[in-house]
Amino acid sequence: MIITLKPNADPKRVKRELVELGLWVDEMFDADQVQFEIGVHSRAVPTETLRAIEGVATVATPKSSHPLLDAQPRTIEVGAHKVGVDAPRTVIAGPCSVESEDSVRRIAGQLAPLGVSFLRGGAFKPRTSPYAFRGHGEQALRWLARAAKEHGLGLITELMSERMRDEVAEFADLIQIGSRNMHNYALLEHAAGAKKPIFLKRGMSATVEEWLASAEYCLMHGAPSVVFCERGIRSFDPNTRNLVDLGAVALVAHVHGQPVIVDPSHGTGRKDLVEPLARAAMAAGAHGVMVETHDRPSEALSDGPQAVSIETIAAIAAYAKDAP
Repeated sequence: MIITLKPNADPKRVKRELVELGLWVDEMFDADQVQFEIGVHSRAVPTETLRAIEGVATVATPKSSHPLLDAQPRTIEVGAHKVGVDAPRTVIAGPCSVESEDSVRRIAGQLAPLGVSFLRGGAFKPRTSPYAFRGHGEQALRWLARAAKEHGLGLITELMSERMRDEVAEFADLIQIGSRNMHNYALLEHAAGAKKPIFLKRGMSATVEEWLASAEYCLMHGAPSVVFCERGIRSFDPNTRNLVDLGAVALVAHVHGQPVIVDPSHGTGRKDLVEPLARAAMAAGAHGVMVETHDRPSEALSDGPQAVSIETIAAIAAYAKDAP
């Protein structure tokens, strides 16, 4: 953003007013006029407020790189559920991976009475090690769908391959794009072609602008809406699995006005930190949380150490319902 001053303006006074508004200001002088460049990490201030400052001649703002996203409704309808600004906070819960039909039905039955809106579970699992359990595939989609329908839950599961799009879209209310695939633009375009809402996890090293641009890809290629998910970015500290970027959550929720969910399970990798991070996320502006849970975590085939108990989900859901 460039602010140009009138010839008779007092640059020092105008700069003071801009700083008081929370703007980072760099001066740009030439022989004919004084201009201020506003840093991108400044507070969001309406251009009308800036133009009203005595001595300001013009305010030039850059063209948005994501106009479709800017026009997206602030509350997204996903089947029978709503996610976003004017909706109750959303709780998404379920096992990391779908281990059997009996287990996912059992877990769904325990989650539904707590106020959970969506069942989550991986039918196809991206794993760092090729020897780790990678899911039961297409049959797990049917297990998930039956469990969700039986208990009145929406369903979210991850799409990893273009060839599985139609199968995933047949069952999922929200198609999840995982962290590793946020930059896979061919997959984004293909997933969007299913005409289902996209649940877009932030890449582990992605900037906020890259995250927003990936959402624009989805909307441009036919997705009706996008829900953002902050799942933690790569950090230098090994004491937590990742770093939950609550500053980015507040930015996406309050400044960009987009529906955003936080995944404190992958964000910390520690079950003892999941509940406090879930509370902090909602305080920062998140419209809900996605939490890995298992009623028998010691038997889980993936991510058992970070899976919280059903009792913890109950506490998180109660907080989500009553939090301001």
